[in-house]
Amino acid sequence: MEEKEISQAVIGRLPRYFRYLSELKYAGIERVSSQELSDIMKVTASQIRQDFNNFGGFGQQGYGYNVEFLHNEIGKILGLDRTHHLIIIGAGNLGQALANYVNFERRGFLFRGLFDNNSELHGKKIWGIEVQPMENMEVFVKENNIDIAVLTIPKTEAVTVAEQLVEYGIKGIWNFAHVDLNVPENIQVENVHLSDSLMKLSYNISRFESDNTK
Repeated sequence: MEEKEISQAVIGRLPRYFRYLSELKYAGIERVSSQELSDIMKVTASQIRQDFNNFGGFGQQGYGYNVEFLHNEIGKILGLDRTHHLIIIGAGNLGQALANYVNFERRGFLFRGLFDNNSELHGKKIWGIEVQPMENMEVFVKENNIDIAVLTIPKTEAVTVAEQLVEYGIKGIWNFAHVDLNVPENIQVENVHLSDSLMKLSYNISRFESDNTK
């Protein structure tokens, strides 16, 4: 049977479902209806049901969803039922901030290495991780089963480093460099453009102000 293609819009909502279900779970709530999720998520109940139907539904008519079961199932869909080993390339302010963010570890994303071409940073420890020179990266990736690389380096360096990571056998790249990476189809890339997000916020502020001055 051919696997159903899931839209990126649905995939984009899954982490939000997981996050809110985590909050419900830790609050001791055992069941939640699509309407209750709708009130929390600010997504229509119909949309929530459609999203979940892509993966089999998860609920029963008139009975709602078991919070722990749904939380676990969405976690599996997101690949959070296994551990991911990450390295960060770029030990500047952003790289250090990411290495220090403990919530990644709670989700199974374990930072194993930190690399930079600035010799003044070599040997410095960030959250217990020692910054290493770039020439150590190939051996480290292969010996430590690294599957995700995080790029927090200038775009002028990102393309070359991404090509190296592909050769080293990396499976995914979380790219904070403001450049599109040309990598093989089997390498998954998630681009994070911080300025784009800020401009979107600016647009929404402007639209809200415009709507309220009419």
